[in-house]
Amino acid sequence: MTTAAPERMPSLFMSHGGPTLAEDAHWPGELAQWGRDLPRPRAILMVSAHWEEAPLALGATTTVPLIYDFWGFPEHYYRIQYAAPGAPDLAERVRKLLRGPGMPVHDLPDRGLDHGAYVPLREMYPDADVPVLQISLPTLDPRKLMDIGRRLAPLRDEGVLIVGSGSFTHNLRAINPQNEVPSVMAEFDDWGSRALAAGDVDALLDFLHKAPGARFAHPREEHFVPLAVTLGTAEDELRSQRSVIEGTWLGLSKRSVQFG
Repeated sequence: MTTAAPERMPSLFMSHGGPTLAEDAHWPGELAQWGRDLPRPRAILMVSAHWEEAPLALGATTTVPLIYDFWGFPEHYYRIQYAAPGAPDLAERVRKLLRGPGMPVHDLPDRGLDHGAYVPLREMYPDADVPVLQISLPTLDPRKLMDIGRRLAPLRDEGVLIVGSGSFTHNLRAINPQNEVPSVMAEFDDWGSRALAAGDVDALLDFLHKAPGARFAHPREEHFVPLAVTLGTAEDELRSQRSVIEGTWLGLSKRSVQFG
C-alpha cells in the first residue's frame, strides 16, 4: 500500500502580535479561522523576528520550555504553555537544504519557541499537536534571507507550513491603546499592500529606501524582513498572494499574507 503524497502547503507571512493578543476581540478569531482554512500541515517551520542568531541556528527538536521574551507584563503571561512536539526529521531536512558554501548551520537544542512563534500558533493550532521547528534570522539582509527561503521552498511539497513571523509595521513608540494609526504608518501599510499585490519583490526587499516612512514604521527592520524568507519560498507564485488578515491592533498593522 502506497502512502499518499503530502499536500503542497501555502507559505505565510504573519504579523504575530504581542503576548496580550489573546485578549483582543477579533484577532485571535481571525488566526483561528486561518488555521482551519489551511491544509493540515505535517510540521511547521517558523522564522521569527525575535530570534537573531548567526550562523543560522535550529531551535529545540524536542519539546522544551517556551521563551518569555518580554518584560513588565502580568505574571500569568509567563505561565502560558504551548508544548508542541519537536520536529527532528524536519530539522535534518533543513540542514540538508541549507548546507553549502557560506551557509553554516548549528543546533541550539535548549532554545524553545519565542513569542513570535507560540503567540500566533496558540490561536491557529490550539491543541499544540503539530510539530514545530524554529530557525533563527542569521542576517537582516532581505536578499540573503530571500535566498534562504529559496533553499527551503521544497519543504512546501513535503507538507511543511513555512511561516515568516514579524509585524507589517512595528514601532513600539507608536502603540496607541485607542488603536489610532499615525498617517505615516498607514502610508507604509498601504505601500506594502500594493507592492505585494504587484509582486514587486525588488521594492519589498529594498523597503528601507522605497517605502514611505520606512524608518518610522520600522525603526529596526527585524520585524519586516521575515517576509523576505516567505517571498523566497513562493518565488514562482508571487501573484497568488492575498492578505488574509488586515486592520490594526494598538496602532500597528495586522497585515498577514498567504502565498499559494
